Amino acid sequence: MSFDLLARLAARRADNLYRQRPLLQSPQGPDVVVDGQPLLAFCNNDYLGLANHPKVIAAWQAGAEKWGVGGGSSHLVIGHSGPHHELEVALAEMTGRPRALLFSNGYMANLGAVTALVGQGDTVLEDRLNHASLLDAGLLSGARFSRYLHNDAESLAARLEKASGDTLVVTDGVFSMDGDLADLPALAQAAKDKGAWLMVDDAHGFGPLGANGGGIVEHFGLGMDDVPVLIGTLGKAFGTAGAFVAGSEELIETLIQFARPYIYTTSQPPGLACATLKSLELLRTEHWRREHLARLIAQFRSGAEQIGLTLLDSFTPIQPILIGDAGRAMRLSQMLRDCGVLVTAIRPPTVPAGSARLRVTFSAAHTQAQVQLLLNALAQCYPLLDKRDSVEPYHA
Repeated sequence: MSFDLLARLAARRADNLYRQRPLLQSPQGPDVVVDGQPLLAFCNNDYLGLANHPKVIAAWQAGAEKWGVGGGSSHLVIGHSGPHHELEVALAEMTGRPRALLFSNGYMANLGAVTALVGQGDTVLEDRLNHASLLDAGLLSGARFSRYLHNDAESLAARLEKASGDTLVVTDGVFSMDGDLADLPALAQAAKDKGAWLMVDDAHGFGPLGANGGGIVEHFGLGMDDVPVLIGTLGKAFGTAGAFVAGSEELIETLIQFARPYIYTTSQPPGLACATLKSLELLRTEHWRREHLARLIAQFRSGAEQIGLTLLDSFTPIQPILIGDAGRAMRLSQMLRDCGVLVTAIRPPTVPAGSARLRVTFSAAHTQAQVQLLLNALAQCYPLLDKRDSVEPYHA
């Protein structure tokens, strides 16, 4: 008896759900080379255009010269270097919280936080559209696990009535596939009414949202009493890699003692922390990046409406074009690629069945002229989606 892997793979192909990795052969940015083809990309999460910023690169190089390349060990052995500590202090200051704790990536931060805070006899309640890392963390915690209706505080309140033990409410800040914001004021109030804690993964909110790029909590003017557990990732608007949890002194000490993904993992390279310190400085001081990004988003939404595209309700850099059928989404993505524009098709199980989409994302590194090129390509390709006509190649 053996696993029939070939049959599983064939079934995924037949359902237009087969995934393949494009090979990036250039640095991140609007103009990329993928699989040997020059393309104009609208599909990364480098929202502020910092992933290839010369000052961030220089900071990493200088950090490597001073601190070496590898972390060498876990934070609790001898891997907690000066730049790690300095970055944690800076992230705590940015979020207005006493402490912050670095993790190697967002998946580990979410898994570590949830499993350290709740277990058997407790309850974890999550938004139905939460990121896979949050859902996995809830399932693996051993706590009673339930999902409330998307962004629905009344649905959450009904589940809170049935909760037992310590209760953790978990939500994304900006939902990565829809681009909409969690209704944090209502969710925070529902949690507080029942003595539950609210944990927010603001992976896609830090940078684009808030007057100073402080994310969704800053956007809504909330504090640590409303959102005791705040998660952020560093591989999106920060342009580097890693993640952090910010909160009270007691929260961070608890994670240091009980979060297994933190305890048993080698620290990130100290030079990377140096690079993130520089990107954090740029994030907080160069306000033009958020302002320019907002103009690009408004330009796209206005143009997309004129073309007749179905957009979701989002003012963030995540602008999904709803297609529905996975095969049609793949075809439109390929048609755009034939025009020289790279936009990824997102299909189940990443999104619910029947809601396949093209996930358009914008960066402060994009220009208004490049957004117009995207709109021109969509205006050319979308009417031909259900035809077999070819489209003319894109020329910059």
